[in-house]
Amino acid sequence: MDRVKCLIIGSGPAGYTAAIYASRANLAPLLFEGMQPGGQLTTTTTIENFPGYPNGIDATEMMGKMREQAINLGADVRYGTVTECNLQERPFKVVVDGDKEFLAESLIIATGASAKYLGLPSEEKFKGMGVSACATCDGFFYRKRVVAVVGGGDTACEEATYLASLCSKVYLIVRRDQLRASVAMRERVTSNPKIEILWNTNTKEVLGDSNGVTGIVVENNKSGEQREIALEGFFLAIGHHPNSELFAKYLNLDKEGYIKTEENSSATNIPGVFAAGDVMDPKYRQAIVAAASGCKAAMDAEKFAPAIPMKETSNTKVS
Repeated sequence: MDRVKCLIIGSGPAGYTAAIYASRANLAPLLFEGMQPGGQLTTTTTIENFPGYPNGIDATEMMGKMREQAINLGADVRYGTVTECNLQERPFKVVVDGDKEFLAESLIIATGASAKYLGLPSEEKFKGMGVSACATCDGFFYRKRVVAVVGGGDTACEEATYLASLCSKVYLIVRRDQLRASVAMRERVTSNPKIEILWNTNTKEVLGDSNGVTGIVVENNKSGEQREIALEGFFLAIGHHPNSELFAKYLNLDKEGYIKTEENSSATNIPGVFAAGDVMDPKYRQAIVAAASGCKAAMDAEKFAPAIPMKETSNTKVS
């Protein structure tokens, strides 16, 4: 059974940045990339809001560069998905792909969060081609165009308002007859002339061609009437699901499943276990924020490492 100083679960900006900093700290990190190397960011196209790229950069290319940088600095980056873990005692036991076992003196969890989608086959078909779960990331590409946002909470209203500042028209598709958002957000949306709210409405299909989304088919869930709407951008704002299930019985989570960390720290309730990126961030969910939290996690792991020398920890119980 292999034993490592620092094991990182998950890739993406948080995981790769943690690997970069952990490598420079001589922690010899081992990183498992999970089922989506590069993380959720790779589902989008061009990134224009990450510092250092004045002309933007392809999302997959950027994540590839982060990965390469981590490897060049000494990180052991491997394909594989962590399927089981035991955080009751240190070193922590981690099982990869159901059969490969590792022991880790410290653990950085950077498993991210998955955007919730409607589950339409056509929606899946046009992901990254007009279908997006991040208006802040992709809205810039739809300036002066017609788009739609699905959702009725604060996030949906915020994204509709943001898109209205860029786009010629925004349809806000709400499955109920009222918004769940705060009073302030409701007033902001209903008073914006660029936003048209479609009440009691569900999306039945996303339409498109080889160039991307061209429209949607919606249905009024009271009358059953269907209509086709021409547009070029379709944004989901129905929430995210943190990928924290594997750690739920060990770590403190909030009511939505995000890992709780100590204030101004990446430390969790278990010494030696740190969290970074979207799995612990229900608010910002931006690549630059995730990268910064990966840096914090690695620095916290570096400070933790000298406290428990590897040769003394095989049977150390977690307090």
